[in-house]
Amino acid sequence: MSNKVAVDLKSVQKTLLLPLWGRAVETLKPTPRLVDKTAAEIVEKIDYDFTTFSSNINPLTRYAWIARSIHFDRTIRRFLQQYPAATVVNIGCGLDTTFERTDNGTLLWYDLDMPDVIRLRREFIGETSRRKFIASSFLDDAWIHQLTIKDNVLFLAAGVFYYFEEGQMREFFSRLASLFPGSEAVFDVASPLGVRVANKLVIKAGGMDESSILKWGLKNASELREWDDRITVLEEYPMFKYMRKGLSLKGKIATFESDLLKIMSIVHLRLSN
Repeated sequence: MSNKVAVDLKSVQKTLLLPLWGRAVETLKPTPRLVDKTAAEIVEKIDYDFTTFSSNINPLTRYAWIARSIHFDRTIRRFLQQYPAATVVNIGCGLDTTFERTDNGTLLWYDLDMPDVIRLRREFIGETSRRKFIASSFLDDAWIHQLTIKDNVLFLAAGVFYYFEEGQMREFFSRLASLFPGSEAVFDVASPLGVRVANKLVIKAGGMDESSILKWGLKNASELREWDDRITVLEEYPMFKYMRKGLSLKGKIATFESDLLKIMSIVHLRLSN
């Protein structure tokens, strides 16, 4: 009898398995760029056929998940140096394990995702007094009132926002600026070209259906300022910035081309009143 946990998710939520698997694969390499033992342990416990991923996912795509985690970890640690008792909200957390890699012992962390994802998450990760789960869409308002704020707030979203329409994202950021002045947000974005590439190379290759396609593409982060003048872009940089050391020549060329075309980028914002 298998003791593995069955996965019964809607197609969109199944995309949460992709970066989890990517971090697990990286962790088991002889010289990993990112060590995420919790991700490797979770993959071993899940009753899911990952062979579709391993045979079809482009290596560049898998490396992008690792690069994103490294960038996010660095941003979180810098934020915590300034605000040691900060609240971090991990939007669309899936089976993300960033908390395990960045916890400073004093932060307050919220993992936010849809009810079916949170139910699955509880199979592998437990709540504590400083790490709490909220079952809700980030577009709803109720979860906002569940937060406890001791210091500043950092909103984190990895692989989430491009599944939604631009209008939904406009309203969301304006709401955050109104409710949490001075807060910051870090997330990854795809350019319009990146949306097309991802839908072809990741979603379809990974065995996902049409309901999992990416929707929102952002050409330049400066466009966000036009949404709301309370948005300040602190950083915007291509996904593979400072991430080419140790890659093969083919890998260096592929990541350079991706960055040149702005296929994927990291955006770091401050939201003021």
